[in-house]
Amino acid sequence: MTTTSHIKSPSAGKLIAVASGKGGVGKTWFSITLAHVLARSGRRVLLFDGDIGLANVDVQIGINPDFDLGNVYAGKCTLEQAITHYEEGGFDIIAGRSGSGSTADMTMEHLQRIGETLNKLAERYDYVMIDLGAGIDRPTRYLASLAEKCLIIITEEPTSLTDAYAFIKLSQAMPKPPQINVVVNQASAQKDGQKTYDSLNRACTSFLKISPPCLGIIRRDNKVRDAIRAQKSMILTAPHSTAATDVAQLAIKLMKPAG
Repeated sequence: MTTTSHIKSPSAGKLIAVASGKGGVGKTWFSITLAHVLARSGRRVLLFDGDIGLANVDVQIGINPDFDLGNVYAGKCTLEQAITHYEEGGFDIIAGRSGSGSTADMTMEHLQRIGETLNKLAERYDYVMIDLGAGIDRPTRYLASLAEKCLIIITEEPTSLTDAYAFIKLSQAMPKPPQINVVVNQASAQKDGQKTYDSLNRACTSFLKISPPCLGIIRRDNKVRDAIRAQKSMILTAPHSTAATDVAQLAIKLMKPAG
């Protein structure tokens, strides 16, 4: 892999990766909900499902794209041709393909081509969000390296914190590390979410000498499960619910100009 593959283009500031380190923390639900909130705020948004093998963005919102990332990998269509508009949410997606391998099966050359195309597509959008696969394998780290900002989703579970820390540590070894922001999900209350963030931040400060800011805390909400079961965005099923409100507040901070 050439070093130029890590050089972020002028569009890269629009690229936001969403990571978790481990599965089961609500990363894809969060990506969909945030994309929908941003779209409702008048932003042009593309949500890229960066995991073929366990992809479920399209499943969670109940759509059946004509093409997905698996078709792109097989050479049946281009990445641009795989864009599907999610009418109810007002944003575009590029779906993965569940059960057909994973990004780990892709060559770095293929991932680099995807990265180049995402940077070009970013010229047409206000935000391109990359919903990364769980884990810290090399392809996942490469997709994260495309972004200027990486939102890492954590919960109070100890394994979530250790895996998130491992992801952050590896991200700092990238030639151009993304800016890490922490999002605490499924918190019992704001104060509990703050304690969870503080635990991760202490480890980062002590051992990595960085202090990634907390972008937001999302409280536990049974309506999240209802939305996933209904295969609908939560902004459609329960727009004024606790979790939806928390994501909306987080989106306001994300859209705030730097400085």
